[in-house]
Amino acid sequence: MSEIQELKRCTWCGTDPLYMDYHDNEWGKEVHDDKKLFEFLILESAQAGLSWITILRRREGYRKAYADFDVEKVAAFNEEDVVRLLNDEGIIRNRLKVKSSINNAKLFIGVQKKFGSFDKYLYSFMPDGKPIVNYPGSIPASTPISDAIAKDMKKRGFTFFGTTICYAHMQATGMVNDHLADCSFK
Repeated sequence: MSEIQELKRCTWCGTDPLYMDYHDNEWGKEVHDDKKLFEFLILESAQAGLSWITILRRREGYRKAYADFDVEKVAAFNEEDVVRLLNDEGIIRNRLKVKSSINNAKLFIGVQKKFGSFDKYLYSFMPDGKPIVNYPGSIPASTPISDAIAKDMKKRGFTFFGTTICYAHMQATGMVNDHLADCSFK
């Protein structure tokens, strides 16, 4: 009879079941779908100054409030929608973040038109257009690649997407895999 091996996780996810599920099934896994990339753009931008678990707990609220992350619909949101979002207890009700999310949706569509997809745009910054597998001893908050992407996105008009948020987006969408070397989910 063989022993059941205990699963090891990166320590940052702690013991919260929602966090562990996110760690085990999403974080560091490659995503090339623009809808999912837009979802993480909205969620990561909302996280600015907050913990990721705060956003994960509101993810369904964001899904409902932001038209299931349909970028075309979000880009068409108007002042009435801003008021609706600011009254929605299922999301972070910060006027600057709400307005930014709508503006970023419009810019996201512009990037899609210019590059063919948001995914192609992001991967144009990656060495050989491939994700990076690190398995580090510790996880960085940013890298020269996240610096470059954030700088370029700022130049294009994106807001609430600095280098730290960009790197978190890269981790969330598997552009980088930073699961620690002893993690069972790498």
